[in-house]
Amino acid sequence: MPLAFQSLNQGIVTFGFFNIDVDMLLLNRYFMFADAFCGLVAMLTRQNGTEDLRTGFDAFVIEKPEKIGDLMGAIHGVRHEGFIGDVYRRFPFPQRPDEFKQRPEGEKNREIVQNLIEGYAVRTELPLIFVCEELHVVVGEYRFDRSGFVALVKYVWDGGMPGWKDDQPPPYVEAMIDAIRQSRNPLFVQWGNP
Repeated sequence: MPLAFQSLNQGIVTFGFFNIDVDMLLLNRYFMFADAFCGLVAMLTRQNGTEDLRTGFDAFVIEKPEKIGDLMGAIHGVRHEGFIGDVYRRFPFPQRPDEFKQRPEGEKNREIVQNLIEGYAVRTELPLIFVCEELHVVVGEYRFDRSGFVALVKYVWDGGMPGWKDDQPPPYVEAMIDAIRQSRNPLFVQWGNP
C-alpha cells in the first residue's frame, strides 16, 4: 500500500506499491516498474558523492486523477475505476488478511499491467537528478532531501507496508540492497541495514 512521504518542493507525496500482485510503484501520478527504480538507486550507489548525476528513467504519467482510480474503493471491491480499478479487477485484494504481503514474483504480471496502463497513461522519460552538494534527489518533478529519498528506498527494501511475502524480496531488490551496503555515496554511507 502506498504511503505518504515528504518532498521538499511539493509537500506530501504518495509513493509505493498499490497492488501485491504487481511490481509497479506509483509516485503521485507517475508509475514505474520497481526494478527500474531499484536500478536507479543502484546507479546512485556507484556515485562517489563528489559530482552530480543526471539521468532519466522510463515511466508512465497519468495526468487526470480520475484516470488513476480510487485505491481504497478498489481494495474493498466497491469502486473499480481508472487504472488502479482495472488492476484490482484482474488482481483482487486477498480475502484473508494474512495473505496481504507484497509478492516478489509480481514481475510475472508485468505484461498484463503494462497493457492496462497504456490505456490511461503517456509513456515518457522522466529525469532523475542527484545534487551532490545538497544531497538532494529529484525524481521527475519531486525533490527529496537525503532522509526523504532514503525513506522511499527503505519502503521498497522492506516490500512496502505489508512487507515481502516470506520476507523474501525479489532479486532486483536484493541487488539494490547489496549495492547500498557497498556504496560510498553520502546518500547511503553508514546506512547499513535501515
